[in-house]
Amino acid sequence: MNTRIEHDLLGAMEVPSDAYYGVHTMRASQNFCLSGITLHPELIRALADVKKACALANLRTGYLDEAIANAITNACDEIASGKLHDQFITDVFQGGAGTSANMNANEVIANRAIELLGGQKGDYSIVHPLDHVNLSQSTNDVFPTAVKLAAIRMLLPASQAIADLQRALQEKENEFASVLKTGRTEMQDAVPVTLGQEFAAWAQAVQRDWWRLYKVEERLRQVNLGGTAIGTGLNADQRYVYVVVDLLREVSNVPLARAENMIDVTQNADVFAEVSGLIKAAAVNLAKIASDLRILSSGPRTGIGEIKLPALQAGSSIMPGKVNPVATEAVSQAAFQIMANDQAITLAAMSGQLELNAFLPMLSHNLFQSLHLLKNAAVLLAEKCIKGIEADKERCHELVENSFIMLTALSPYIGYESASEVALLAESCGKTIREVVLDKELFTKEQLDAILSTVEMTKPGIAGLKAMKEKLQE
Repeated sequence: MNTRIEHDLLGAMEVPSDAYYGVHTMRASQNFCLSGITLHPELIRALADVKKACALANLRTGYLDEAIANAITNACDEIASGKLHDQFITDVFQGGAGTSANMNANEVIANRAIELLGGQKGDYSIVHPLDHVNLSQSTNDVFPTAVKLAAIRMLLPASQAIADLQRALQEKENEFASVLKTGRTEMQDAVPVTLGQEFAAWAQAVQRDWWRLYKVEERLRQVNLGGTAIGTGLNADQRYVYVVVDLLREVSNVPLARAENMIDVTQNADVFAEVSGLIKAAAVNLAKIASDLRILSSGPRTGIGEIKLPALQAGSSIMPGKVNPVATEAVSQAAFQIMANDQAITLAAMSGQLELNAFLPMLSHNLFQSLHLLKNAAVLLAEKCIKGIEADKERCHELVENSFIMLTALSPYIGYESASEVALLAESCGKTIREVVLDKELFTKEQLDAILSTVEMTKPGIAGLKAMKEKLQE
């Protein structure tokens, strides 16, 4: 393998001659052989946008030669479009608060800019990774700004996927509005509910998630770019500080704003914990819905079996004919991972010390994974599960008729004790509640139908009261 020699504080080192990264990246790749996972593509794209905005700001304030600035911005554009991502080789778990990732970006951008100016990679007399690409910057304002930019870009499609899931649930709410079924509390028969009402409750929970995720994006907009090492802006021209975020807003097309207190934003990572918490809350609802769907579809012949989930694949290598609720299981696993990521993010956010949080690399990796999983889990649940669900209306009717859940609707008329006696009699003689009530002539068939109608038993008030009053007046 052909190599070139580069130097840093620690001495000389061989770097592959065709590599766009340099000595700092090489050392990082050797030091941090932890996960084998490299930087997220959205973070690489965000770093390129940040570096482009910084180059434009340095050009505007007279600190960069126009030819060098143009070469840097052109290199950044290429990286932002998806090129050279294979040159970002640092591990997501790295010491130095993201210094390795920042240096990786500096070196790739510098070497590509050198090529664009007609030079050879490694000739930093043309474009220097630190003196030019990193001019007026520190890892400590570049990296968190890039993390926020990447998170915003990932948050928007995640919230859109949640909104799409809400619509899918609402469509089923309307489709199943008239399907009466057994409501359950503590896994025991409770009172009647429509299948549509169950889907409506899930849709409402998901709607809250959409609104929270949609609004929390605002919390990520304040960045500390221009604050350099600890937020004071040392080594950055005051004109640069005031213009660089405006330029990043134009470059990224994301409504970012310079933080009012950049020292605060440099040292405190609570906003990431806040965002992660809301992602976790959405995952909690996804897991709850997925669990409920598995229960309602259980059996299908020996369980509840009130709904039929779409059959996605054969369920067993040994049991012919078995089909498992794999979509809901996959969604649950994604949700569990998001919850675990939130714990890691919480620990990282609280572990910052004095003027800097050194654990943003791990925090950002978990945040990006959570956003990725949330979006994909919401899409999976909507497209491969919710939209294809069918109601087994006969099974729903059978379970309602053979349960005691209708007694609650009758108890205002006959009292709790008498209703309990009806339940015992039905149990002992193997009859339905409806049959026992009619045998005992507690109600006429017309009265019973009025009380036990789907609409009456699934809305506020005493079921059938209006009809019963009208009968008495007659």
